[in-house]
Amino acid sequence: MLVKGILLFLLTYFILTSLAYESYDGYYYDNDNGGSHHSTSHPTPTYKTSEKPSGSNNAPSSNVKQLSPLANTPTQPLTIGANYVSSSTSTALVKPIPLSSDMGKSSKDKRDIYYRLAKEQGWRARSAFKLLQIDEEFNIFEGVQRAVDLCAAPGSWSQVLSKKLKYVHTFKIIEQKSKLLVINKCPHYSEIRPEDAPLPKIVAVDLQAMAPLEGVIQIQGDITKVSTAEQIVSRFEGELADLVVCDGAPDVTGLHDMDEYIQAQLLLSALNITTNILKPGGTFVAKIFRGKDVTLLYAQLKIFFPTVTCSKPRSSRNSSIEAFIVCQNYSPPKDYKPTMIDPLLDLSYGLGNELLGPNRVIVPFIACGDLSGFDSDMTYPLEKESLDPLQPPISAPYRTAINLKQNNFFNKIS
Repeated sequence: MLVKGILLFLLTYFILTSLAYESYDGYYYDNDNGGSHHSTSHPTPTYKTSEKPSGSNNAPSSNVKQLSPLANTPTQPLTIGANYVSSSTSTALVKPIPLSSDMGKSSKDKRDIYYRLAKEQGWRARSAFKLLQIDEEFNIFEGVQRAVDLCAAPGSWSQVLSKKLKYVHTFKIIEQKSKLLVINKCPHYSEIRPEDAPLPKIVAVDLQAMAPLEGVIQIQGDITKVSTAEQIVSRFEGELADLVVCDGAPDVTGLHDMDEYIQAQLLLSALNITTNILKPGGTFVAKIFRGKDVTLLYAQLKIFFPTVTCSKPRSSRNSSIEAFIVCQNYSPPKDYKPTMIDPLLDLSYGLGNELLGPNRVIVPFIACGDLSGFDSDMTYPLEKESLDPLQPPISAPYRTAINLKQNNFFNKIS
């Protein structure tokens, strides 16, 4: 038995060794940025190919080639994190990339095309595309003079409001006549706001501090407080908002039932303050988590909005349970008086009040955005250098947890 155990151990060892050696054969990254990621603690290895150089002996290339570890043995040990090598047939200096935050950004860029597009186009977060695609479908910016962004940080939706509300949004009938046919179209178009027209007012509210945005009034406050609603109305000089949006969400736990419940409570808080600051006929857009109890949420929204639609923007991942509720034509019940004292319609959901049969509320579900455009669940090639975030958080709420983890606090108490 002992001999068999030793033989089995040796066989396993040789198999694992051969697999590890074979995994060495792969793609290696040739960084053309003059060694911006090069670490002095790891000397730069040199790779040689079999043919003579066609140009400069040390001209790096950004192309990719599959190399064999036997035919092209590096003169120095390979640094962990160097994943690509030049396909040039010359002697190329390959600069290894250390395992750092740069690798995470590059990985994120490859995995999420909207994450990269947001940085390239100057948006603070990829969620900006969600609001843009919702507007493409519902034209929610039409006639908006006063808008409120609840749970606004880091500010991507406030950015969209600031940039889009500078224009006049409307639907225009275009009629083209000919002898053969008449074509009626109803396109969404924008035109520059007249100089004498009053500029729209935008108020962003969040518990966290947010970097300033041009044309956006910021309020650092709690959306469940009466004082916050009063501040918003005072910023509008006593007027009510035409549009209220909310992209807030809790830190998800991965337990869908728990996440859905917490998100529903956040939505009810947003709806509660919305009834205090939104004018009749206004629009309310907010994030929801779709689950088995979402029908009750729809029923609560239908009390205040005759038109309620559940939308899924193209930039929202299919793997995510998030969706966005678009509530139009705010019409509160007769003699309804908004209050911020108690949570709005925080009803228990049990066997006694299930919304089944004729009591069940049917809400349309619409996919927003160009279905032939970028897919948020697809991986795209990384063609350029990774871009830094447009606006890092000022005081991230997770900073304390990161500091504790870096100081091995969790290891000490475990």
